[in-house]
Amino acid sequence: MNGMKTAALMAALMVLFALLGGAIGGNSGMVIAFLFAIALNFGSYWFSASIVLKMYRAEEVTEREAPELVRIVDDLRQKANLPMPRVYVIASDQANAFATGRNPENAAVAVTNGIVRMLSKDELKGVIAHELAHIKNRDILTSSIAATVAAAITVLARFGGFFGGDRDRGSLINSLLMMILAPLAAMLIQMAISRSREFAADHEGALICGKPEALASALKRLQSGAERIPMDANPSTAHMFIINPFAGAMSGMRNLFSTHPSTEKRVERLMQMR
Repeated sequence: MNGMKTAALMAALMVLFALLGGAIGGNSGMVIAFLFAIALNFGSYWFSASIVLKMYRAEEVTEREAPELVRIVDDLRQKANLPMPRVYVIASDQANAFATGRNPENAAVAVTNGIVRMLSKDELKGVIAHELAHIKNRDILTSSIAATVAAAITVLARFGGFFGGDRDRGSLINSLLMMILAPLAAMLIQMAISRSREFAADHEGALICGKPEALASALKRLQSGAERIPMDANPSTAHMFIINPFAGAMSGMRNLFSTHPSTEKRVERLMQMR
């Protein structure tokens, strides 16, 4: 179901792009905007691992330096039938983790000092399994495609707003609405895709570790920890973490603009897998 939802949302994003492109610049306008968006996002996709790991001053560790952590990753990646990712530790008291890399052969799993101290072994296994699920599902690629199309929509909307139509009052109002609503719709779809991938990683991660209740317990503790302990994080990378590092209670309209589903909903779905 998560895969079908992601596919439907990606299709909606492409339809929005096609409709907007056709209305503003026709086929040539769509091609120009799409190529521009690819240029904007290609570097961040190809070099995403090194960029984000340097951003958080993550230190790569070996089995000698972090024997239990590396053994957990190695055991779970074998269960997931994945190559061994590089393992990193981030000096932060907030308990959190993320996976990065353009494909399974170039992947990395990073955890904070806080998560190693806070969680039990089974809970840590659940978190690592969740991150390995992101790698297995190639979610970095999915999010990069979504970001590229969303950026192309924003470029088209701004192009249409600045250069499209006759400059009478009606066309100015239409252009302003286009500049505001089209990027907003694209962002909402992009956020929904991110949330669907989190649900999918929870489900796949629970299957990998074999203990959905351990992952559910970890998520509850991580949510509580994120609310108590701030993290010096970049908002542009918040979607990568297992729990939003700027976490707060998500409900109603606020949830529509979140990269993560509510922790309560994630826990509920995991507990149904027992």
